[in-house]
Amino acid sequence: MSPQTEQLTGALQTRFSTLLTRVPSTVDQLTYELPAAALHETCRALRDEEPFHFEQLMDVAGVDYLGYGEDEWLTRRATATGFARGANRRNWDLEAHQTPRFAAVYQLLSIRHNQRLRLRAFCTDDPPVIDSLTDVWASANWFEREAFDLFGILFNGHPDLRRILTDYGFVGHPFRKDFPLSGNVEVRYDPEKKRVVYEPVQIEPRVLVPRVIRQDARYEPPFQDLEKNA
Repeated sequence: MSPQTEQLTGALQTRFSTLLTRVPSTVDQLTYELPAAALHETCRALRDEEPFHFEQLMDVAGVDYLGYGEDEWLTRRATATGFARGANRRNWDLEAHQTPRFAAVYQLLSIRHNQRLRLRAFCTDDPPVIDSLTDVWASANWFEREAFDLFGILFNGHPDLRRILTDYGFVGHPFRKDFPLSGNVEVRYDPEKKRVVYEPVQIEPRVLVPRVIRQDARYEPPFQDLEKNA
């Protein structure tokens, strides 16, 4: 950790000791989690107070933790018959997620201090709701609309919360993990009505597990055995 990052860490600990919780990160970037109720007040302080001065909000991303730490697909039966995912999960340190399902992640940038900071706040469940930051950073407007469109996260206080990427009449939120791969509706042109119509999708959802063609080293004999048989 650089001296500049250590200085920022100390300032955050002094100012927000009861609000921010350090989250381990695989990259050299400070990541903290905070309660949703304290998000707005904390972000305003991070923008205005001199030790921080994060004057830019670079991105807002939604995260769906449904099934986090579990297998993505039900592939045990397929694996037993010669199919495999080709993934080595032995080194993965994942545990079943017990917190609320949806979270909003904020990427902050301080040009004055040349620092970056990542914040994560979990939304209330069913439906997921969190405060809007449009009055703190103007750039939050489109970022929050994107998170609403793709994840269904509602931002309380947003001046114009509507879809921004999907088509008119789109059903559901496509980045949710339980969203069907084929969607909920399909679109076609009706020559009789002379317009585009939406109809329930007719493709039956199913799990497709690709067969591994390459040789898997886990099932190969040890190199010493190969020398003996040569």
